Amino acid sequence: MESLLKRITHSQAGYSALVLRVGTAVIFIAHGAQKLFGLFGGYGLEGTGQFMESIGLAPGFLMALMAGSAEFFGGVFILLGLLTRPVGAILTLTMAVAIFTVHIGNGLFIANNGYEFGLALFAASLSLAFSGAGKFALDNTIYKKLT
Repeated sequence: MESLLKRITHSQAGYSALVLRVGTAVIFIAHGAQKLFGLFGGYGLEGTGQFMESIGLAPGFLMALMAGSAEFFGGVFILLGLLTRPVGAILTLTMAVAIFTVHIGNGLFIANNGYEFGLALFAASLSLAFSGAGKFALDNTIYKKLT
């Protein structure tokens, strides 16, 4: 287990990963807060669940809870640089589901509710899953305690 935790928390990425983490985290936290709490013009769990149910993601409430939690809490973890690699992987999967269930049929551009924004978040999350947290991250503290 300790060996796995070392691999997960180790990162040789520099400040670029920090910049990517902060920007990506802010977006995910805001979108998760829309789904979970109805903040920032969102519909909360009930409304988001109804939408998800309407597009075939059932049970809608559970799907909204899972997507909102991945985005909100995943965003918080990414911001802190905590378990960045596995959280990046979870957010990558979350964005793949969003792209292929909601946006793919609308083409690329966001003006048509296309997948370009989801694709950008997919790429950012995947990048963090590969690179790790970089500088100023709790992952570094964990890694140092294990070595």
